[in-house]
Amino acid sequence: MQEETVPGEEDEQDLNKSDLLAVDEGLERPASAASQTSIVVNERLQELVKLFKDRKDRAKERMVDPDESDDESPSASPAKKPGEAPPPPPPPEEKKDDEEKDLIKMKTSILYTVGLLILSFTDLIYVVWLFFVTLAWNWNVWLIPVRCTFPYQTPENIHWWLLMDYFCDGIYIVDIFVMQPRLQFVRGGDIVCDKEAMRDNYRQTERFKMDVISLFPLDLLYFFTGVKSLLRFPRLLKYNAFFEFNDRLEAVMSKAYIYRVIRTSAYLLYSLHCNACIFYWGSDYEGLGSTKWVYNGKGNSYIRCYYFAVKTLITIGGLPDPTTVFEIVFQMLNYFVGVFAFSIMIGQMRDVFGAATAGEAYYRHCVDSTVKYMSSYKIPREVQNRVKIWYDYTWKSQGMLDEQELLIQLPDKMRLDIAADVNYSIVSKVALFQGCDRQMIFDMLKRLKSVVYLPGDFVCKKGEIGREMYIIKAGEVQVVGGPDGMTVFVTLRAGSVFGEISLLAGGGGNRRTANVKAHGFANLFILDKKDLAEILVHYPESQKLLRKKAKDTGEVIPQRPETPKLFKAALEVGTGQTFAKLKEAYKGATLEVFISPVKPETHCTIFGCSRQKIGIEKQSWRFL
Repeated sequence: MQEETVPGEEDEQDLNKSDLLAVDEGLERPASAASQTSIVVNERLQELVKLFKDRKDRAKERMVDPDESDDESPSASPAKKPGEAPPPPPPPEEKKDDEEKDLIKMKTSILYTVGLLILSFTDLIYVVWLFFVTLAWNWNVWLIPVRCTFPYQTPENIHWWLLMDYFCDGIYIVDIFVMQPRLQFVRGGDIVCDKEAMRDNYRQTERFKMDVISLFPLDLLYFFTGVKSLLRFPRLLKYNAFFEFNDRLEAVMSKAYIYRVIRTSAYLLYSLHCNACIFYWGSDYEGLGSTKWVYNGKGNSYIRCYYFAVKTLITIGGLPDPTTVFEIVFQMLNYFVGVFAFSIMIGQMRDVFGAATAGEAYYRHCVDSTVKYMSSYKIPREVQNRVKIWYDYTWKSQGMLDEQELLIQLPDKMRLDIAADVNYSIVSKVALFQGCDRQMIFDMLKRLKSVVYLPGDFVCKKGEIGREMYIIKAGEVQVVGGPDGMTVFVTLRAGSVFGEISLLAGGGGNRRTANVKAHGFANLFILDKKDLAEILVHYPESQKLLRKKAKDTGEVIPQRPETPKLFKAALEVGTGQTFAKLKEAYKGATLEVFISPVKPETHCTIFGCSRQKIGIEKQSWRFL
């Protein structure tokens, strides 16, 4: 039977269907907007990811992975009312901030690559630039007094003087506006590389103020007074570049005391230079040749005035007596300034040479103290000579007596870097440490002590308690033994290790198993047992590996098995000795070999003789 429907109910069902469709359509519209938002965000994120990867390849620096947000794409928002508009896509602010920071890092790296940024502590290009700035400053320092006093600046050569003046001014300008604003600096422990921050930092320093004053354009007064070199006096205020150049140059030189001696000598020469200029000015003020004391105007004016300055400041004497009040006052001031200046220069020279020879003076002091000690206790002359040889060889080979004393002031990280550069290539080749933790080797490098042994010195002796292990840095050592103790079993060279059995074996009281002595001058690394134990506590896997290698290696010179007595007897017979001598030599030792009954004529297969000849009646052989 078919169900009958009422006309009103049919209209009501149609209305409900239309409402459901309307609701469904209302549900689809927000979902579609959310999916569009997700697509836009995903496309933007993919673009950012691509930018990050390209930047990483170009800049070649390690950055944080920007792909973390790929898996976190926004999901569709729940159903909303039909009239509500879809929300706008969320702007990735954090990603933009990270992008800007990474772009700054990339630009900084590129700028430094092309040389637009200056690392003031290590950049040699900056040191070279300071050298040119220093030359420009010295042009003004040395020649401004000369041009003010001596008649060397004439209308015929004035254009050459002005050309050099403005060329030096150009160097000043480039330094102020190009080089110094790009100089990196440290703020809060961080090296600042931002261009604007570096420029602002330079403008806030006292050096910037002095640099600007040094370029004050007093040259404009040339139009009213003529070319007066005294108006260039502000150029001398750029003295900071000179002192910075000194510091940077000494930092990169291996023998900085040479430059210090040259600089101190230049100070003395410059003081004499200024005194010569002042003397010519005083002579010109009094009148050239007016008295015996002043310059008479003959010969080279600068050389003669410089000679007068040398005799005055060094107080050599032999000068004509001043006659006027001006000459007397001038000469008195010269004497006072000369005494103080010369004494200061001598003191500086002493300090420079003292600093340059401080290490050698310490070495001489140690040698003299040791020799005095040995002489007071009447140490044998042979021992004293060996001590002197050790001092001499250690100083010539290392340039110091104790490396640890030199590096103790450095932090652990720097000591490790130096030790790794100097010793890692040797220690890493040691077969015992192959497969060990790399960091364990680095920790061990800081504990190694370098010791020099003389030819014939015993590094260790058989039976001693082993407390150190040795790594050969340079030279050779020999493992010796035998009845006379001079038989060489093996020769160990650079990179070899010995003495490790006593350190790595379990328990205590482990004794040396061989004698080891230096064949020539040998430089060895010594690692104490206590230091090695402290290191291996943090590396249990390396500890197991080292102990396993020590057990597998065994003794340096294994104990030779004793020669069998029967074989000794055969050797004795082979040399023609009689059985009577054999019996006499091996009386009390027996070796019985039972054989089956044989005829009396049966021959001994060992000695090639019959029992009848030997005279033995028993069925046993009694040789030893």
